[in-house]
Amino acid sequence: MQSVRLLFLLLCSVSAAAQEYPARSMRLIIPVAPGGGTDILGRLMARKLSEMYGQQVVVDNRPGAGTVIGSDLLAKSPPDGYTLSVQINALAANHSLYAKLPYDTLRDFTPVVLMASTPNVLVVHPSLPAKTVPQFVALARARPDQIAYASSGSGGAAYLAAEMLKLNTGIRMIHVPYKGTVPALYAIISGETQAMVAALPGTIPFIHAGRVRALGVTSAQRAPSMPELPTMIEAGIRGYEFSTWYGLFAPGGTPRDIVAKLNAAVIKIIAQPEVKAQFARDGLDPAGGTPESFDSYFRAEVEKLGAVIRASGARAE
Repeated sequence: MQSVRLLFLLLCSVSAAAQEYPARSMRLIIPVAPGGGTDILGRLMARKLSEMYGQQVVVDNRPGAGTVIGSDLLAKSPPDGYTLSVQINALAANHSLYAKLPYDTLRDFTPVVLMASTPNVLVVHPSLPAKTVPQFVALARARPDQIAYASSGSGGAAYLAAEMLKLNTGIRMIHVPYKGTVPALYAIISGETQAMVAALPGTIPFIHAGRVRALGVTSAQRAPSMPELPTMIEAGIRGYEFSTWYGLFAPGGTPRDIVAKLNAAVIKIIAQPEVKAQFARDGLDPAGGTPESFDSYFRAEVEKLGAVIRASGARAE
């Protein structure tokens, strides 16, 4: 009888704690450098969650090792809902890209909500003699291993999108990883590298300023934010479609009621007119759904990207 009473009291205390959540400031880990699409979206979510909850949400950029450093920090944080992270495709890809990780991808993270997705865009240095996707492919075929492509790190969306392009066309390029989208774009601008398949948010300002030349987008349909750009499929790259996704994660073992509360909060945020307008400007497509649907999606991504990595022979650098 005593044990039943203790169990009842424990359940009540857990429920009360969830109802009061959040009772203090929170930390949002962004596993890439400031300035790119992940950082832009993460800072927007931090501001909106802070407004909604009346608690400070501190952004903590932890770039490095293709998001592994920031992801490991999340995995080892207390599962109490006070440490969260914005993650992208890299979290799923790293499961196959690295021979050994400091965490278990499928056990140590709790998917909360799929926030948004965006097409990537193939951009090149303005001096490169390629103004269309077919011209770029022809140039790369004529210069095997002479064109260097930048990425935000091994395993990141830009890396995976470029590797898929190589796989679909048979071209050979050299990979040069950087600690974020913005450093990678500046490498193209400086001429250190010549190309990148970058996510639209964070890249659009560089395109509009003429600092990089955009050739095509990786979505199935043209991007509303840049309707003048053809899709890669329209440009002749059959079956080439790739999206960068952005999801909110908590540490593994986070209580389901806290996860549900966070999920509902983010869905309300992405429905706000101001957020919808910013998403449209940045080339982001709002998502949503339940934690369970995101968990299924994430596990499918682990399998899908693993197949791409095995087929391409890609590895962590």
